[in-house]
Amino acid sequence: MRAGMVIRRIGLVLGALLVIVVVYYAGQVFAARTYTRDTLLPRLAATNHPLAVTDLSPRQREILLKVEDPAFYRHHGVDLTTPGAGLTTITQALVKVLYFEKFQPGVAKIRQTLIAYYALDPLVGKDEQLRLFINLIGLGEGTRGFAEGARHYFGKEFKGLTDDEFTALVAMIVAPQNFNLRQHPERNQERVARIKRLVAGQYQPKGLCDQYYGPLDAETQKGLAPFSYFASYYQ
Repeated sequence: MRAGMVIRRIGLVLGALLVIVVVYYAGQVFAARTYTRDTLLPRLAATNHPLAVTDLSPRQREILLKVEDPAFYRHHGVDLTTPGAGLTTITQALVKVLYFEKFQPGVAKIRQTLIAYYALDPLVGKDEQLRLFINLIGLGEGTRGFAEGARHYFGKEFKGLTDDEFTALVAMIVAPQNFNLRQHPERNQERVARIKRLVAGQYQPKGLCDQYYGPLDAETQKGLAPFSYFASYYQ
């Protein structure tokens, strides 16, 4: 009898905790949708970003999407199946920038994912998401967006970038410190070469989190986001 009562009480406690968690995250989604409609969209409409999606050449667009989010135009903000996609889509990356003052990996990933799926992706079109991404994504050393990155790292305007220079900027997105053009030029160059093989179809990602397209040495692995690198892919 006592054992049965204990089990029932544990079940009740777990059920109550589950209800609390569901209600909490439902409230977070509702708040995010309200914030998106009432605050974020009007603010974005009034912001004059330097780059439009049309400023990307077809080649640049291909490079960016194959590296950052291969199924961008097909998924609904979250992608947990496409090889090479990683755990963060373009939509989720925007959620970090637009909805968090300071993003801490861990439990925040749940909120990020829910907001991407239920708030940002349904309310903001894909081309607008891509426009925001190319203007807001962090590229290390305090730079945000490709226009600023082009001036900061190459001393030129975005339209003057070669495909290799653009790819060098894309190479930093996954880990701006680890693949920084100035601090670690050799790592950046190696990643650019790997990206070029990927885009040419000469390399096929081995799983969801195969974002590096080959093994990394122990020093390069330091500071990478949790669950972003699996050496087992390359053994």
